[in-house]
Amino acid sequence: MKNPINNDYDVIIAGAGPAGLTASIYAVRSGMKAVVLEKELPGGKVGKTGEIENYPGFDKIEGPELAFKFVDQAIKLGANIEYSGLKSYKKEGNSFIVQLTNGKTITGTTLILATGTKERLLNVPGEKELYGKGVSYCAVCDGANFKNEVVAVVGGGYSAVEESIFLSRLVSKVHLIHRSQKFRVDQKLLDKLKANEKVELHLDSVVKSINGQNSVEGVTIQSLLDNSEKSIGIKAIFPFIGQNPVTEFIEQTTILDENKHIVGDENMKTTIEGLFVAGDVRRSPLKQIATAVSDGALAGQNAVKYIENLD
Repeated sequence: MKNPINNDYDVIIAGAGPAGLTASIYAVRSGMKAVVLEKELPGGKVGKTGEIENYPGFDKIEGPELAFKFVDQAIKLGANIEYSGLKSYKKEGNSFIVQLTNGKTITGTTLILATGTKERLLNVPGEKELYGKGVSYCAVCDGANFKNEVVAVVGGGYSAVEESIFLSRLVSKVHLIHRSQKFRVDQKLLDKLKANEKVELHLDSVVKSINGQNSVEGVTIQSLLDNSEKSIGIKAIFPFIGQNPVTEFIEQTTILDENKHIVGDENMKTTIEGLFVAGDVRRSPLKQIATAVSDGALAGQNAVKYIENLD
């Protein structure tokens, strides 16, 4: 059944990560006209991840390869990719009027927000000043620039641990700085990290400053146990200390929780009719590729049902 409303698209999807691309697959396979908005490279953070070992169907796969598979499948099935971000949206009747960051305006009967998250900053001296000069939030993107050098990673979750292991294949040494003794990863991955002779752990420690003139030359860390400080010579630092949801474009704050995540029910519906959410931007207890794909399937299918039930 086609969209009974005269909009440009049946389904507009903001974000071309695993959630958004999965939503587009379900929409176009149901005969809907769908467009996926993406201001960066399609694939989302998957394309910036090194080796992935916890996605069903693959013992291990490189992130960029998996991202390409997602994108390629969506396009082959008929999804459109618009290389622009979502600037704002409003609902009028049965239409979502969406302003794009490239200046275009498009309309859709449904809108799925799968905008994901962006990296949380350390907010320490030197971080902004040396961004792109050794400060990076993407090991896959920039790790190869520091072959056989000494680098640092900050964090204690999956991203920090996985990227430390990835970087260890390229560099001479990785200093992993984490504010706790406990890591937020499964035991198998933690064992793999601790067995890696190229990775040195600095636990119960935080970054005080990133040092260097025209590029990163070192990092100063402070012990949370005795407040002592020490400096380590490095050529690059990769902070992975968490993510903030990309929701700054949302004016209807009633659909956000206290942490600015979008609230959706078990069918990915928000409190606004025709507006759905999927992926890391949604309030959820676990943020993984597998959960993003699940969200996208539900959002895409329920967007189709919403359209089919319109008078």
